[in-house]
Amino acid sequence: METTKRTQLTIEATINAPVAKVWQYWNEPQHIMNWAFASPDWHAPAATNDLQPGGKFSTTMAAKDGSFSFDFGGVYDEVEENKLIAYTLGDDRKVRNTFNEEGGKTHIISVFEAEDTNPIEMQQAGWQAILDNFKQYTESN
Repeated sequence: METTKRTQLTIEATINAPVAKVWQYWNEPQHIMNWAFASPDWHAPAATNDLQPGGKFSTTMAAKDGSFSFDFGGVYDEVEENKLIAYTLGDDRKVRNTFNEEGGKTHIISVFEAEDTNPIEMQQAGWQAILDNFKQYTESN
């Protein structure tokens, strides 16, 4: 079986909040539905999360006008509370999120394998927009 080496992309942000709050807002479905989309004309009407190795998660991302939606989901590979979340998406791409608290702020680094359909720049910008949305939501609540 041949394996293809996928391009890895990295996004990051520093959240002005302690890691316990960041972890809660990142993982609880009632919070996920408030930030898991890249632009104001989208929303996340549903989310489920079983945060443990082997546990599944799914977030529905949808255009507010009803024209398009998709489920973003996968299975957790590693979970280390307040430090690490690694998972495999439904299309077998790997994602690794690290959380580092320093001085009451939390730095998140997400490394993800690019997919083959959309341009790399578009994927990077889309994932960064979602992370920026998370930062804004977490800091304002």
